[in-house]
Amino acid sequence: MRPVRVPAVASAVAALALLSGCGAAGGLESAGEAPSAVEPARLWPDLPPASAAPYDYGEGETARIPGITVPGGDVHRLDPVAVAQAGLKARTDRDSGLDELPDATVRQIRSCRTAPDDCPVLAPYYFDLTGDGRDELVLGIRMPGRQLAVRAYRADRGGLTRIMSTSDAVISVELAGRDLILRAPSAISGYEYRTAWSWDDRQQAMLATRDEILRAPERRKDTGHDRTPSPSAPTPESSGSATDGR
Repeated sequence: MRPVRVPAVASAVAALALLSGCGAAGGLESAGEAPSAVEPARLWPDLPPASAAPYDYGEGETARIPGITVPGGDVHRLDPVAVAQAGLKARTDRDSGLDELPDATVRQIRSCRTAPDDCPVLAPYYFDLTGDGRDELVLGIRMPGRQLAVRAYRADRGGLTRIMSTSDAVISVELAGRDLILRAPSAISGYEYRTAWSWDDRQQAMLATRDEILRAPERRKDTGHDRTPSPSAPTPESSGSATDGR
């Protein structure tokens, strides 16, 4: 099926008026025929729409963190290790299972006070992800296989709510505007995945609003054939402040 073209009637009338009323030297001249608008062509229009998502990716999933209060709504005053430990007991509003951590990582988080050198909780970062003028808390948790769990928390009604939870073998975590950008190696050499997580006010959670596969920067050569991390440990790159929470 060819695209359906909608004639630009208003543009054609305007062009005709210009041609008929601008014969004097120095007058306005037509810039030519205006391009026609093209409607998107729908493929297989008789195909019935799906009634439910085939997979649950944990998008929009949130969790109230038990036992954590946020004095003055300031997440800077929280102990990130205490947040990570309390999060082990959190129950999500939907049970996708994607917020769960490996058993080895859970044991390390619980032992952060007695074995700080093995604590997988990275230094926290603070950004205003929601646009409400207050910072949110962003935590990274190292996992086996050089994977990284990235979680974001928001002060909410005197307590703390986890508004984002995802994990991947990331190359880096970056801040662009108010979006968190996760970069991960692609199975295609020379390419990488980039996923942008953005605050959605209606869902009251961070959603994966863009998921792309793009050419990797020339300065880095990916040699892996799977979504495995780069040799260097992932580090959040941004202008936000970070403090060691161990």
